[in-house]
Amino acid sequence: MTTRQNEPPMGHILIDPPTKDLGSTQHPGKQQSPQGSQAPIQDLREWLARVEKLGELTRIAQPVSRDEEMSAVSYLVAKQQPSPAILFERVSGFEKSPIGARLLWNILGPSLKRIALTLEEPPDTPAVELIRRVKDKLKRRIPPREVSRDKAPVYEHTLTGKAIDLDLLPIPRHWPLDGGRYAGTADAVITRDPDSGYLNIGTYRMMLQGKSEVGLYLSPGKDARLHITRAWQKGESIYVAAAWGIDPLFMLVGSQTFPKNVSEYEFAGGIKGEPIPVVRGTTSDLLLPANAEFVIEGIIRPNSVKAEGPFGEFPGYYGRPEAGAPLVEVTAVHHRSSPILTNALMADYPSCEQSGFFSIIRSAKIWDDLDKLGIPGIRGVYSHPAAAGGFGMTVVSLEQRYAGHAAQVLSLAAQVPGGAYYTKWIIAVDEDVDPTDMNEVIWAMASRCNPVEDIDILRNTWSTWLDPTQNPPEKRPYGSKALINACKEHRYLPVFSKRTTLRKETYDRIAARWKELGLPGQVPQVRAFEDDRAVVYHETGAFEPGR
Repeated sequence: MTTRQNEPPMGHILIDPPTKDLGSTQHPGKQQSPQGSQAPIQDLREWLARVEKLGELTRIAQPVSRDEEMSAVSYLVAKQQPSPAILFERVSGFEKSPIGARLLWNILGPSLKRIALTLEEPPDTPAVELIRRVKDKLKRRIPPREVSRDKAPVYEHTLTGKAIDLDLLPIPRHWPLDGGRYAGTADAVITRDPDSGYLNIGTYRMMLQGKSEVGLYLSPGKDARLHITRAWQKGESIYVAAAWGIDPLFMLVGSQTFPKNVSEYEFAGGIKGEPIPVVRGTTSDLLLPANAEFVIEGIIRPNSVKAEGPFGEFPGYYGRPEAGAPLVEVTAVHHRSSPILTNALMADYPSCEQSGFFSIIRSAKIWDDLDKLGIPGIRGVYSHPAAAGGFGMTVVSLEQRYAGHAAQVLSLAAQVPGGAYYTKWIIAVDEDVDPTDMNEVIWAMASRCNPVEDIDILRNTWSTWLDPTQNPPEKRPYGSKALINACKEHRYLPVFSKRTTLRKETYDRIAARWKELGLPGQVPQVRAFEDDRAVVYHETGAFEPGR
């Protein structure tokens, strides 16, 4: 193991003194969660144990090929309900590999239970309530805590120099026309801002380029791309690290857009309710997740690029053709015994790994952004998972309190940091509509939206090179957004047609007798009940006697 004698300053990350009890079975800072349930999850193995208790883990002991077969299993399993996580314990052709890696697919998939578990909430938490809790957690930031190298599970094995051979890993090919094999899909890529020194964690794809080289693809505007570009402008190299086997929380946090001067380690700590254990790199100045399964460290030299791609991406199409991407020279590999590599399939819904968790974490981020702007009356936010990996649509439920309230919410939800990228459809509904129930949202659009009055368009907004509707392709990455006001028209609220609703006392009586009556499942949640507002009828042309 190599070490650096003179480490540069930490930047904007504050670190507590090293803990004394971090290991593979005992972890630092374990505490009860705010809900009084189990202590926060410490690593992927503990996460898997809890998922297995839920009955949502399938272990496959038979050898399976890394080339398209694992991704095919993930694609098909995600279309089932329930849809378990899949752990491939043996890989065809790698039975004698000294690393002994296992591969985890369909990590979260369409499972709300696994998403809630990852976000340190009870697995049976309803979607809107889960989003609300995560939104509140995003307001809490807890800096990570550094642990010593001899206490970090990820440093169980270390390879440097000529001992590095990524061909010993069963790095998979996802789709038939992919340009190579991809290790970095459900990953956490760590870079440091060359100017401010803050650490960023992002989820970016990484393609195998050789025994000690990987390509790093970064969409325009993403933090790591800005860091690399800034370093190159100075004529400097930049360190990079990537965890390829992670607690899924890192994937959730790393996929979101946060302020560019605050590390995702702090947001992850806020969600867990305790500091994330980190350990210093051995060949870089970066802080690595101490409990990760597999981590690489590397360096990107000025203007070092190599052809990368194509890759089957989150909208369900192949992305850009083969093109240059920054080339990472791997300087160190660290891993636990029999490490578990995490993999995320990008595909059409519901097989796109990001869809389910995007619908929660992205919704929470947009809601948090609206809170920061002081917008009142927000009752729920939902980025629908079927909309291009959770990117394409945002629904906001609100209680209208003043003229222009709905229009204001639409414009802001379309452009706040958490919601600006790619989203095409932003829909506002009233507080009696559940934004997670598309049947209710479509009902609101059909009965409360007058298209000629209630649809506005934003042009030249932030989009992506992966949007297949923008043609010719050189129009990308600019896009447009439709703002759809499916709320009751504010100026006519007093005379708007009255909705048919249950009496609250009737609902409560039926709910109390649900099981007694032999009715299936749980009692459906209802957001609107009968009130005392008078009915105003508007229909004319009836056949009353004498008229």
